[in-house]
Amino acid sequence: MVMPGGPDDIVSLAIAPDDLRQLADHDAAHRTFSGGAGPLAALDTGGEAVRGTTLLVAGYTGSKEDFAPLLRPLCEAGYRVVAIDQRGQYESPGPDDPSAYSVEELGRDVVAVARVLREESGEPLHLLGHSFGGLVTRAAVLAEPGLFTSFTLLGSGPGQLRGRRAELLDHLGPLLEAGGVKLVHETLEQVAMTDPKAQAVPAATREFYSRRFLRNSEAGLRGMADAMLNEPDRVAELAGVGLPLLVAHGEADDAWLPHVQADMAQRLGARHEVILNSIHSPAVENPARTLEVLLDFWADASAAS
Repeated sequence: MVMPGGPDDIVSLAIAPDDLRQLADHDAAHRTFSGGAGPLAALDTGGEAVRGTTLLVAGYTGSKEDFAPLLRPLCEAGYRVVAIDQRGQYESPGPDDPSAYSVEELGRDVVAVARVLREESGEPLHLLGHSFGGLVTRAAVLAEPGLFTSFTLLGSGPGQLRGRRAELLDHLGPLLEAGGVKLVHETLEQVAMTDPKAQAVPAATREFYSRRFLRNSEAGLRGMADAMLNEPDRVAELAGVGLPLLVAHGEADDAWLPHVQADMAQRLGARHEVILNSIHSPAVENPARTLEVLLDFWADASAAS
């Protein structure tokens, strides 16, 4: 989930105030994949994938650009990297029915993309889901575990979202009824601007956030919120798949809290990494350390396969 807000000033972000984050330079090309409800927009670094391919899936109100700081370094490390907008997010159109945004439906889109990538580049194929994208990609792994070499949950959890962010999602329905996506955006902007960190974000990045949010499908906001608030705990199922698993999160994650993710990692028998100097989005808040964690995990996973 990529929504305004954060804990009190308990962590100093490693990213500089003038860093453009989701607007970081990269050489990935725009392309589309066929999903179950229409085309899925993607960034694809291409290349020979000498070390394998990675498929990155963003969270609620997020997009493929949430991985922008990682694209060039991962490509330089020998990976082909593909990051997608889920249906109804930013540049991927979506249906007008909220039921089309269940975790299962979204997971089938991930499976469809993964099949294409396996045909194009072969093995290995490493899957990563951030936040709500973690719940979606988990569904993909449970449906078709043989497609993937490893699975990473980044800032995600064992089941339904709880706490302050869940309370925020509860307010989305009335806001959407009253004024659609535009009113939700205006309300979240007001909340964000009470946070000094949000105020320090460069104007170009804030403009991107606004443009991206306003392109969210209203049905998608409803359906994904409902899915996130009702997802069951499927840790035991995932533990039984047998893939190398990584649970990684910011030291001050304010969605699924760090102790919740640590417990999930223990129950999964997964590798567990706490990324310092980050909150809920390590890929943009501390991309250097996130890169180190992923490269090390993927190398070990490929060697074990």
